[in-house]
Amino acid sequence: MLTVSVKWQKEVFKAVEIDTSQPPYVFKCQLFDLTGVPPERQKIMVKGGLLKDDADWSTVGVKQGQKLMMVGTADEIVKAPEKGPVFMEDLPEEEQVVSLGHSAGLFNLGNTCYMNSTVQCLHSVPELKSALVKYSHSGRSNDLDQTSHMLTVATRDLFSELDKSVKPVAPMQFWMVLRKKYPQFGQLHNGVFMQQDAEECWTQLLYTLSQSLRSPGSSENLDTVKDLFGIELASRIHCQESGEESSETESVYSLKCHISQEVNHLHEGLKHGLKSELEKASPALGRSAIYLKESRINGLPRYLTIQFVRFFWKRESNQKAKILRKVDYPLELDVYDLCSDELRKQLEGPRQILRDEEGKKLGLKANEKSSGTKDDDVKMTDAEGSSNASGESSATTPQEGVLSDKESCLTGIYDLVAVLTHKGRSADSGHYVAWVKQESGKWIEFDDDNPIPQREEDIVKLSGGGDWHMAYICMYKARSIAM
Repeated sequence: MLTVSVKWQKEVFKAVEIDTSQPPYVFKCQLFDLTGVPPERQKIMVKGGLLKDDADWSTVGVKQGQKLMMVGTADEIVKAPEKGPVFMEDLPEEEQVVSLGHSAGLFNLGNTCYMNSTVQCLHSVPELKSALVKYSHSGRSNDLDQTSHMLTVATRDLFSELDKSVKPVAPMQFWMVLRKKYPQFGQLHNGVFMQQDAEECWTQLLYTLSQSLRSPGSSENLDTVKDLFGIELASRIHCQESGEESSETESVYSLKCHISQEVNHLHEGLKHGLKSELEKASPALGRSAIYLKESRINGLPRYLTIQFVRFFWKRESNQKAKILRKVDYPLELDVYDLCSDELRKQLEGPRQILRDEEGKKLGLKANEKSSGTKDDDVKMTDAEGSSNASGESSATTPQEGVLSDKESCLTGIYDLVAVLTHKGRSADSGHYVAWVKQESGKWIEFDDDNPIPQREEDIVKLSGGGDWHMAYICMYKARSIAM
């Protein structure tokens, strides 16, 4: 880490830190925060010429305490009128992004791949972006703490920057606020920021957004995150020893895929994840006893998040270990058999319409039964309301802003849209990468600042069984029927 001073116009900025493990573009982003001069407009004089975005600091020859000169204007550059053919690199960045077909990568700021991959996956949800765009400084509710508000604003601004930029973005402001809100992400080891768990980052960020995007006085943003990602579970808790039985409901943001010797496929792992044993006090026996908890999905989200439980604590070595076992997952996931009887009844109509529509594409005649259930199907949309088609709350008014203009019903069938992978043997090391499906249908691997196009058939090969990247979080988008 070097400290330099930077002269720009009549100002001198003292004690500006340079992290020489990061490319000069990150340093330029720091100067952008100080001066308002965008990195692409900065000219920084160094020995041998101008400082390039991707130069190697060791060959640049900048010394501790050195005074650097920067030239550049914070004002908008007046563009000359267009003449002749227009080349892609001459287009405004927003148009270049459209031509490119995907948004920008994110610079790694020092073991921040867990954060970058989380951001890229969540950035692919257009409804979340829309809700963030509507979030303003004045939109902060009184019960929301300042750091949650700052993290929401930083998320909104970073998403916006990713959409407008062709060059990689340095998520400096977002990272600083994330560490302020959740200090565990700022842990240091020998002066270096430690690798953190992507699932923990994903969960904490969604939790913050669920608090800030819930506006009691506005119908538009009423519980946006729950509508998009919330899964309602109905559970039966039974004690075989005493015969006691109870039920409970809860809302979660992801399903767990438990991995054991019997689990070869995602569906099997999800079934295991919906069953668990717990020990608690039994009033009938007057002592603690083992209870079996069996859960069913009672309300589905627009985006279904699944976490592969690959990490566990190894007591003998006192560290997190990783299960490398191969677990296959599909591009199309049907969760109908994991749903409660009540939810299954709600899904039957839309599923029949979906089958008929897909049948028509293949030249088959629609199932005659579907014509008799059409009225019921339309009523079902009103009953389903928000994306959570759950028992008592299902009769609420459909929420605007999250749903599309047309009413739509979920079918229980989902399409894979993002995979967050981990490569390595331990959660405290290794490397995280995001693989995200674009609106065009093509897949992009976001390896920090390097977006790489990928083939769809290679996405399902990230299933584990070796030292290659393996799925840690999968995000599926609901296939719905417009009514």
